[in-house]
Amino acid sequence: MSVPLVFDGKVVIVTGAGGGLGREYALAFGERGASVVVNDLGGDIKGGGKSSDAADKVVEEIKAKGGKAVANYDSVEDGEKLIQTALDAFGRIDIVVNNAGILRDRSFGRTSDLDWDLIHRVHLRGSFMVTRAAWNHMKNQKFGRIIMTSSAAGIYGNFGQANYSAAKLGLLGLANTLAIEGQKYNIHCNTIAPTAGSRLTETVMPPDLLESLKAEYVAPLVLWLSHDQCQENGGLFEVGAGWIGKLRWERSQGCIVRNKNQGMSPETVRDQWDNICDFTNATKPANINESLATLVEVLSRVETEGLAPNPTSAMATAASGISPLEAVGQKLPESTFSYSHTQCILYALGVGMSTKDDHHLKFLYEGHEDFSCLPTFGVIPSQAAMMDGGLGSVPGLNFDFTRLLHGEQYLELFKPLPTSGTLTSQARIADVLDKGSGAVILLDVHTYSGKELVCYNQYSLFIVGAGGFGGKRTSDKAMSTVAHPNRAPDAVMTDTTTRDQAALYRLSGDWNPLHIDPSFAAMGGFKSPILHGLCSFGFAARHVLKQYANNDASRFKSIKVRFVKPVLPGQSLQTEMWKEGNRIHIQCQVKESGAVVLSGAYVDLHAAADGSPQILPEAGGLKSELVFAEIGRRIKDLGAEMVKKVNAVFGWEITKGGNTAAQWTIDLKTGAGALHKGPYSGKTDVTITVSDDDFMEVVQGKLNPQKAFFAGKLKVRGNVMLSQKLEVILKDYAKL
Repeated sequence: MSVPLVFDGKVVIVTGAGGGLGREYALAFGERGASVVVNDLGGDIKGGGKSSDAADKVVEEIKAKGGKAVANYDSVEDGEKLIQTALDAFGRIDIVVNNAGILRDRSFGRTSDLDWDLIHRVHLRGSFMVTRAAWNHMKNQKFGRIIMTSSAAGIYGNFGQANYSAAKLGLLGLANTLAIEGQKYNIHCNTIAPTAGSRLTETVMPPDLLESLKAEYVAPLVLWLSHDQCQENGGLFEVGAGWIGKLRWERSQGCIVRNKNQGMSPETVRDQWDNICDFTNATKPANINESLATLVEVLSRVETEGLAPNPTSAMATAASGISPLEAVGQKLPESTFSYSHTQCILYALGVGMSTKDDHHLKFLYEGHEDFSCLPTFGVIPSQAAMMDGGLGSVPGLNFDFTRLLHGEQYLELFKPLPTSGTLTSQARIADVLDKGSGAVILLDVHTYSGKELVCYNQYSLFIVGAGGFGGKRTSDKAMSTVAHPNRAPDAVMTDTTTRDQAALYRLSGDWNPLHIDPSFAAMGGFKSPILHGLCSFGFAARHVLKQYANNDASRFKSIKVRFVKPVLPGQSLQTEMWKEGNRIHIQCQVKESGAVVLSGAYVDLHAAADGSPQILPEAGGLKSELVFAEIGRRIKDLGAEMVKKVNAVFGWEITKGGNTAAQWTIDLKTGAGALHKGPYSGKTDVTITVSDDDFMEVVQGKLNPQKAFFAGKLKVRGNVMLSQKLEVILKDYAKL
């Protein structure tokens, strides 16, 4: 037997509670322990007259059943008086049910100013006045439940009810905003569109229909939405006759009808009208951020590619199975990876380390005084996020997994990997690109030890044949490859893989039969099983570690590679290296054939212990560094004041040459504020991506942030509306 819902200690106001729906709500709340303020002006359905009888009768009914109730006869436009009645009688206000309403139905051409104004004053303004009077009381007590009453006329329109339908849909907009503003104070606001017998419907519905649409079939939904156990917020529900349904917006895929540096014409709109109105594979934006995300995507595509009309047609999306608007930002299930020193040793053997080399012993023997985990082991914990089926459950990624290729890999360590422990990985779709012949999925995976960020991986996955859906070809979120210098390599190192290299490496967790089963390899067009790309990746990384870091794992910062061609177990891997400061460019090839295996690759090392500077050509010399340094100083002096003004956590991704060159987090939500450089393990309210040059234009007041946003120069993820507060951060506090 389920536990009954009770409202002991809660105080509720029901407006228009003298009859119909309002009376049913008031009686139901009273029966379940709530203290009820029964509001009713006592007028007729057109808003005329006034009487205390209706409210008094309901109060008497509640009290007769042992409940607590008082009457209020004020107009809902006097909202403060209604709330004061609750405070005087019961000392608090917890729940507001905005139910009061009148009708003045006229065809639109016959609707007078008075017909319009009266309806809006009672329905929309009245709900506003009562709710506003209760709002601060709810905020202070960190609890509130608000019900707005819309109608089918407001949602769909209805002949002769232009005034009524406009007010009723206005209530939905009001409720949606209150749901957002009240969330952090545990104030929830939902909207119902009831169909039930009442004073407003008894004149237009036949008796047998009124009987099936009893008010008692609506009240249970109102009580549930008002209970402290209910976490629904911002919902819209149709209800009647014992049925409840939730509504949400649906939007067609639409299409872009202009090209870069060109205008758009009504003729183009006409020609694309069927695609604009095609609801095949429709999206369902749930908030303004999701709505605006489409415009950001459109700006990016138009500005970078000059796409022809209709690049996002539903037909192309359906054919490819790829829908970036659905997929980007989706999170995969969190994965956990527990390991001991055994897995570290097994991985080292899998990427070619051997006891024949004394320098390898620190990675192969747990008793060694400097026993360490190879840095590239960082890809192993993150693989589970992709291999446990999570990728297949992402909306908008409907493709054949046998056509998936590992295109590129980026790994960055933020501390040396522990030699044992439990790590958790959080993965999300960072972007989806259309390469024509296929699609590229950028999968970001952050791996933590407890709450501490240990490493970050970006998988670039190529889906053969899944392109042509009209997506963008490039992404600011992609960690780019870099061509090696045009000169002879500074160092070359060669290792021969064993016949069993793939069989050994797969024990670290990549169980794809392509690397062990000859018949499976033959189906893929290979004469024998091939070596894992990440195995070659490990060979190349340890070559750099030995050549330029004396096998000191703590020197390793990051690695980026593009996988070009496969390697057969038994072939020799030759790594060519070019040193540019602390960046080591690498190219790996099969020695026997000369075929390039890894290209556009590099390893970044931390500066040696002697303090020699770290030089990263792509990320160095950022002008924004000075601004963030100044912001950091101002936060120390004025952080508490800034927190009051801003109340948000901003993430910044500063790009240079199309690559992410620096990451910053400005926490102006907690304490006295803080500035953090590098990847952030917490949750940002909004993340902004902008080039170093454009960032400086914004700071210096030469580029308006909102104009930069709509021009595609400033890209925002998260709460787009917080971008309005950039001026507070960048102009008031960051002038140099």
